Amino acid sequence: MNNYKVTSKIALKDTQTKVVIEDAKQKLKDTRRQLGALQDTLYAHGKYAVLVCLQGMDTAGKDSLIREVFKDFNARGVEVHSFKVPTELELKHDYLWRHYIVLPARGKFGVFNRTHYENVLVTRVHPGYIMGENIPDVNTVDDVNEDFWNKRFDQINSFEKHIAENGTLIFKFFLNLSKGEQKYRLLRRLNKQEKNWKFSPGDLKERKLWDKYQECYEDAINRTSKPHAPWYTIPADDKPSARYIVAKIILDTLRAYKDIKEPELDDDIKANLEQYKQQLNKE
Repeated sequence: MNNYKVTSKIALKDTQTKVVIEDAKQKLKDTRRQLGALQDTLYAHGKYAVLVCLQGMDTAGKDSLIREVFKDFNARGVEVHSFKVPTELELKHDYLWRHYIVLPARGKFGVFNRTHYENVLVTRVHPGYIMGENIPDVNTVDDVNEDFWNKRFDQINSFEKHIAENGTLIFKFFLNLSKGEQKYRLLRRLNKQEKNWKFSPGDLKERKLWDKYQECYEDAINRTSKPHAPWYTIPADDKPSARYIVAKIILDTLRAYKDIKEPELDDDIKANLEQYKQQLNKE
């Protein structure tokens, strides 16, 4: 699965948007069971947290991927956070604050459905949004220039380096959807009554900015894919295959950490296991 990892500069137009894996649904079931068991071990080990970041255009399949990949987890072992338009309180802090305060604790998985990268994607396509952050020295949209974005990328890289050095294992997945598949999925939302609630006219406005978004995603991925916080471009046109690929990448990567294992029992407890069993059996 390493062929999806971004290790050198990429052009999104040259990357795959569709891969169909045979028996992807069954393979996902097997993989997510193993992931669930591994999370129990991760919790007992207590030294690493896992942060899974999901980005993609509207309809890329983030919600359903989360539902299917983490279905076999202990509910206490995974926390999902979906980041929408910043609240009034969040805007009173720096843009990374709302992400930092919900980072997963050691032993747990955290899933960010949309992430801190919205701050170099949506805001880059719509720089006027930055004015709502009330940042010193940013007085007009003209101040949201290339130097501003360079600084913001440096801040994001520093943020990820800091949490990685303190025990957070970072996975960043870009669900790489084709424009044609997005059209199909938007029409499906309109044609199926039970899916209507998912549709917003704003989806069509953002679709008109497809090329700009692709440009911003490509730049963000190239600037921030690091060994400690790599990006993976996941072909997203076939949902079952995309879900399996994400799950398999997480499982294979975590299994490479040979130190993630249950802690040894205290020698005194280990020496008296039979006594404890007998004590219980006599009740």
